[in-house]
Amino acid sequence: MNQALRHIGRSLAVALPAVLVLSGTLAVTRVPWASPPSEVQMLTAAAEQEQQAPQDLLRERLLTTLRQEDPSAALTGLQRAVDEDPSLAPHCAEIARSLGQAAVDKYGSAQRAQRFARPVCDTSFAAGVAQSN
Repeated sequence: MNQALRHIGRSLAVALPAVLVLSGTLAVTRVPWASPPSEVQMLTAAAEQEQQAPQDLLRERLLTTLRQEDPSAALTGLQRAVDEDPSLAPHCAEIARSLGQAAVDKYGSAQRAQRFARPVCDTSFAAGVAQSN
């Protein structure tokens, strides 16, 4: 009888910690403070945005500014961004052309869009307006 109790005790001593670890792991995954899928999706979108190049983020931000305000505000933002971060200078003309094309899309005519042309990044805005025709 004594040997049987020792055998049961040893078996429990080996199996019980494994059972406790497994049940604890399962319990932690079901607690209410675990992040719901929507937060995971938001984190994924933020991580993707961080992976974009700085010039692409700037272009998107300026196009939004152009749509919400006007091309002058976007061109001012472009000039400030290039002044603050000279590494954006090689992309300035390309971004200004994109702004010119977006201005034509917004106003429906090159003449109306051309009113906002300024010498930001040479005449790239005007080139973008002309390209849209």
